[in-house]
Amino acid sequence: MKAVVCTKYGPPEVLQLKEVEKPAPKDNEMLVKVYATSVTAMDHRIRSFTVPLSYWLLARITLGLRKPKNAVMGTEFAGEVESVGGDVKLFKKGDEVFGTRRGANAEYICLPEDGMVALKPANVAYEKAVAVPFGGLTALYFLRKGNIQKGQRVLIYGASGSVGTFAVQLAKYFGAEVTGVCSTTNLELVKSLGADKVIDYTKEDFTKNGETYDVIFDAVGKGSSSAGMKSLKKEGIYLNVAAPVLSVRMRWASMTSSKRIIGGIATPKTEDLIFLKELVEAEKIKPVIDRSYPLEQIVEAHRYVDKGHKKGNVVITVGHNSK
Repeated sequence: MKAVVCTKYGPPEVLQLKEVEKPAPKDNEMLVKVYATSVTAMDHRIRSFTVPLSYWLLARITLGLRKPKNAVMGTEFAGEVESVGGDVKLFKKGDEVFGTRRGANAEYICLPEDGMVALKPANVAYEKAVAVPFGGLTALYFLRKGNIQKGQRVLIYGASGSVGTFAVQLAKYFGAEVTGVCSTTNLELVKSLGADKVIDYTKEDFTKNGETYDVIFDAVGKGSSSAGMKSLKKEGIYLNVAAPVLSVRMRWASMTSSKRIIGGIATPKTEDLIFLKELVEAEKIKPVIDRSYPLEQIVEAHRYVDKGHKKGNVVITVGHNSK
């Protein structure tokens, strides 16, 4: 089968589309024929090892010392169950599924039935379903960590990205008043997702307009937490999805104030994926697709994601032209 392989850290050109052995499911696993996968910000970091110095060592241990631990790239998949192990009870051959799994940029993957996988939303194609798990689960996890409540004022910084587009929609679903922050070209997109107000960061600094919020959600890790804290209400919460480890400065800010900064690594549950599936089927949220590339153009897809300006998600289609 074909798979995208990365044997060293570096630019998109380190990626290779290779023929590798097709996996075989263990007793508790299922084999999924992948029809769509993606390139996420996480994939960019895994390939390039572009991480802040504050958690460089943790990233080396987690991702791999000299090269990615998992040579096959990718984190999201949508496809059809081709076969199941003898102990699998939750899924059967022919089921249409989606989820997250390392090594998803391939024609086939194996994963346990209790992994991050669920039946895909029935009302969307594989190419749209695959755009839900990474951004949707991350947004949902952090909004819940921030104890989002109906009527709160929530600001989403980086509202047009994969995580941000879902954060806007989910915050609205939970009943918040949402302000999105993005660039000029993405204002209409963020408005269409339900944001009550949209701020163009190229023209206005939200930290200086006098407005305060119950929750500030930094969906891209490019905002200043120290400046953002000033725009929080008393006992407000600053969510930073790009800070697996809080810096000393962030920790000190939380310790010396009634306001809190929450970072860390999202650890969603399968029930969360099912929850997102149901919201998609109910048309309460929708995935945003920026561009789609065939698996053979994985290098070009990574080049585009590396620019840091994608709207929503970049999808990879898998053609299954080889055995």
